[in-house]
Amino acid sequence: MKNNLLIFTFSFLTFPAFCWAQSVPDFKELLDSAMVRDSDLKMQITQNKLTDLDEHKLKDIFLPTLEVSGQVGYLNATARLTSPEINLAPFINIPEGSFNNNLNVSGFSGIAKADAKMLLYSGGKVKYLKKAIEEKKISEDILLEKTKDDVIANISKAYDQLALIHQSKKVLDESKKRLDINRKTADKALGYGLITPYDHKKIELAQATLNAKMVEYEGKKELLLTQLYILTGISKERLKLIDPVLVPVELLSSEKGIEERAEVRALEHGITAADYRIKAERTWMIPKVQLMASAYYIGLYGSRIKTSENVIPAVPALGYEGAKLDWRPTNINVLPLLTAGVGFKWEIFDGKEGKHAEETAKVGKEVLQNKKEDALKKLTLNLANNQTNYDIATAQITLKAKEKELAKNALVQAEKEFRYGMSKSSQLIDAENDLELVELEYQNALFNQRRAGIELMRSTQELDITKLY
Repeated sequence: MKNNLLIFTFSFLTFPAFCWAQSVPDFKELLDSAMVRDSDLKMQITQNKLTDLDEHKLKDIFLPTLEVSGQVGYLNATARLTSPEINLAPFINIPEGSFNNNLNVSGFSGIAKADAKMLLYSGGKVKYLKKAIEEKKISEDILLEKTKDDVIANISKAYDQLALIHQSKKVLDESKKRLDINRKTADKALGYGLITPYDHKKIELAQATLNAKMVEYEGKKELLLTQLYILTGISKERLKLIDPVLVPVELLSSEKGIEERAEVRALEHGITAADYRIKAERTWMIPKVQLMASAYYIGLYGSRIKTSENVIPAVPALGYEGAKLDWRPTNINVLPLLTAGVGFKWEIFDGKEGKHAEETAKVGKEVLQNKKEDALKKLTLNLANNQTNYDIATAQITLKAKEKELAKNALVQAEKEFRYGMSKSSQLIDAENDLELVELEYQNALFNQRRAGIELMRSTQELDITKLY
């Protein structure tokens, strides 16, 4: 009883996973998997992170900054002191240089400094740059739509190619069934002497040709399964379970225009961003204001301060030779030395650097405007071309359906005539090949019409997979 319970529990836990492993992936699962794995999309998303970093960097520009620096070293400085002429005639007359002296300061010095700064007003440049980055982000997000549409188009093409291969296999299977039946008829007709061995060999050749097409089909199918595996990461075992069917795409007239294309909308936001950048560069002539504060520490250790001559003059009458300065203080410290206030920077003339930056931004805007104008021309032509291709592809479906109907009737008639000995095997094989060719052309027409429909929807940024699958 205990073993049976363990087996039941294990089966209950593993059965959902087994069922999932064997479930048939639908188009949505293929698309979601491809969106996660697509290299171009991941690269674009990664590149867009740089714009996010620029935005954060711009937000932080008003945060205060604190910088600490220090220096330790040996100090040895000598100052030359030259006394001026003192003439107070008739009482005092001291010639220039009578009391010249050298003052020497030596010892180990230490200096520490802390600077704090905070931008208060950037002249409006930060405000405009922030808006420019916001417009750039919108532009990049819009371009992601185009990349996602590219992924949808690629997966859709591979999926429909797989459907085309499957439908081709069904056409070949039907041909094989008919040839097997006709082979039996040919065997009997050969035995009765109604057909020649040459006519019988033609039936065998038709079967061999069909077998070669079967091998070709398997190779194309394996290649498509590999492609889908690379695009989606879904195992081939599950992909082999897909059995899609091609159906025409029914499209109504477009609700949008080419102005809704991602490229056009991205360029419009790019032009707006260029306008803000021009305004930002124009602020070079406006003063910038910032709050500043500093704290200093100055210390002198193991120092010695001395002079080369007497600082107290000699008194010969008293036998006093005078005295030089020779002081050895333990240390000298200046702490704290604080400064704080508001400073501004006004570039009255910067060598036309700001003007050149403004002109460069204007040229950048002009380039974007030219790109938009060129894009509108090309997209207008693209829309007209895709509409024509869709109309032609839709008409081809109707034509190939009619040709398929006629080929079926012709094959039925050829089979009857061959069965009753009224025609040769070559006529039967020709009718069989015609039907096979027309059926394959019909499936190709469906495939081409779906491709044309997708491109037509993309012409006005209206790609909707619900109309396809």
